[in-house]
Amino acid sequence: MSPTSPKAWGDALVAVVAGFAVMTAVAAAGLAFAGAGELPAGAFPRVVAAVVVMAAGGAIKVTGDAGPLAGADVSLSVLPLSVSLAGALVTGCLFLRPMRHHAVVRPGELLARVARTVVLWAVLLVVFALLARRTFGLTGGDSPIGEIGEIGEIIDAAPTVGFRADVPPTLGFGLLWILGLLLIALLVSRRAPLPAGLLRFHTAVRPAAFATTVLLLAYVAVGAVAGLVVALTQGHAARTLAVVLLGLPNLAWLALTVGFGGAWQGRVEGPFGLPMPQLLDRVVRGPELSTVDVAGLARQDARAWWLVVLAAVLLLGAGVLAAVRSPARVPAWRHALHLAVALALATLTVCLLARVQAQFGLSVLGIGDVGGLGGSVELTPLLWRTTALALLWGAVAGFLGALLARPLRHRGRVAPPSAPDRT
Repeated sequence: MSPTSPKAWGDALVAVVAGFAVMTAVAAAGLAFAGAGELPAGAFPRVVAAVVVMAAGGAIKVTGDAGPLAGADVSLSVLPLSVSLAGALVTGCLFLRPMRHHAVVRPGELLARVARTVVLWAVLLVVFALLARRTFGLTGGDSPIGEIGEIGEIIDAAPTVGFRADVPPTLGFGLLWILGLLLIALLVSRRAPLPAGLLRFHTAVRPAAFATTVLLLAYVAVGAVAGLVVALTQGHAARTLAVVLLGLPNLAWLALTVGFGGAWQGRVEGPFGLPMPQLLDRVVRGPELSTVDVAGLARQDARAWWLVVLAAVLLLGAGVLAAVRSPARVPAWRHALHLAVALALATLTVCLLARVQAQFGLSVLGIGDVGGLGGSVELTPLLWRTTALALLWGAVAGFLGALLARPLRHRGRVAPPSAPDRT
């Protein structure tokens, strides 16, 4: 197929448009459950666009202004990973679909497919970034936001808060996002063709990459089931569904890292916060940084120890899955090495994507934190500890999985694709 053929561009366009469409739908549903539908006329689509931009790796600046006598400091750094994951799954699958019947692919053809997808992705991302801007006035009411509005009336200020996409960083990070997604799609897929020169990496990379991806998706599935049960049985259904549709992987993958011994540091101070389970909120609520690990969670609720059991079972399952998708000649120690590296890289990525930092502060005449209305939310990983433990657990799970998979080997034997006959 010619790189400039209409069908080639059509395939790329379908993948990109479908990815943005599903991200928009998930973001809109999550924001609707969160109550964003009550925003002033015309604001809801722009908030949806902002969430999609953030989910696609873009940069959103939050601005605040409280008039000539007051100042406001607002910042937000959080990735809505439910939206990101939905777009990644759809775009990745549709990117690979046109190549499913090929054994190998020429490097030039593969690069052309990637380039078309990246160019179209960048165009749509810029369109969404231009839509993602809005400023709101803060008025009186029965919430902390309302109190800010009332203070503004007293001091004759006009408090506002707004957001806008920063287009250059959005484009830069967005391109890294889509390139990373396409690379992961090629690594994970068992049948996607590779250039002949890369076929030797098929056995070493793809089974472990696929098993690690299934592990992450399994945690999201378990979290979705738990979220639906909570929504149906414990009230606050709209808020729970908003968390599921906007930030489920943020919590599910945090549970994975905590389950195998990793740790995060968190703090929630002031009247503001992010939707999170009550158990996590109790651990991190306070002015000082608190360590979020399984022991700290268990001090609040002993059922947190089940996170260790869940991690052990699902990691062992990932080890078995990686082994049955590999050739029988691969020794157990090599399975251990492959899964250890894959899990460590996945954990490093999760730690970088799931971190949260948000701050709101209001000062009048230079006096900060008026009426206790300032607030901050912070959740960051202890990177070295968490990644090192992922490496260790991946090695153990890979080795034990290889031993347990021996009776199943005939069902999962995978031979690397052969290079095309050049005679």
